[in-house]
Amino acid sequence: MPLHNTRRNFVISILILSCSVLTVPVRCLDVPTKKADRPLMNPKKEMPKTTHKVYLDIEIDGTAAGKIVIGLFGTVVPRTVENFRSLCNCNKGLGKLSRKPLCYRGTKIHRVVPNLLIQGGDFSHGNGKGGESIWGGKFEDESFDVPHNKRYLVSMANSGPNSNGSQFFINTVKTSWLDEANVVFGMVLEGTAVVDEIEKLGSNSGTPRGSVVIRDSGEIF
Repeated sequence: MPLHNTRRNFVISILILSCSVLTVPVRCLDVPTKKADRPLMNPKKEMPKTTHKVYLDIEIDGTAAGKIVIGLFGTVVPRTVENFRSLCNCNKGLGKLSRKPLCYRGTKIHRVVPNLLIQGGDFSHGNGKGGESIWGGKFEDESFDVPHNKRYLVSMANSGPNSNGSQFFINTVKTSWLDEANVVFGMVLEGTAVVDEIEKLGSNSGTPRGSVVIRDSGEIF
C-alpha cells in the first residue's frame, strides 16, 4: 500500500476516535436522525387588557342608531387614553386654542370611507381640520406597540408624526400599513353593527352620504 494512503487512513482513524471519546466540545459531523422542525412563525399579538370603557351614542339623520362601546388600553398608552376619556366625559372645560368645549357630544363623524374607516373627533371645525388635545394643541405619538391587525380598532388620526389632537378613527378592515404611523389605543367591544351602518354611508371622497352625529358620550364604570 502506498505510504500516503497509510498516512491518510491513520489520520481518519484518529479523527473518528476523537469524536467518540473526547469530553471537551468537538464539532463532529452527526448524521440527522429525524426531519428538522419547521421554524416557528411569529404568534399573532394579543390585544392589551382593557382598563377603561367609554361609549358613543350615535345618531344617523336624526334617528338614534345605537351605542358604540370602546375598551381603552390604558396600560400601553395612558396619556392617549386619558385624552380620549376626557373628551368622552366632557370634563376639561374649553380648549386652550379653539376656546370650544373639549367634548365629543354633538360632534360629527365627518369622514367615512367604505372598506377603510370612520373618523370623528373634530369638535371645533367638524370637517377634519380642527380639534385639539385636552392639553392644548397636539401631543406626541406615545407607542406603536399595538398593530392594526384586526377590524374595529380605535386609533388616533393625525397629520404626521407627533400630531395627535382629538380626532380618531375606527378601522373597518385590517390596516397594517398604518402601523408605526397611527397610535392604536382601544377597540370596539360592543356596537360593531353600528359602525357597519355608518360605513354604509361612506363615499370614495370620505364625505358621508348622511348626517352622523355623536349625540352623547361618556364613561362606563
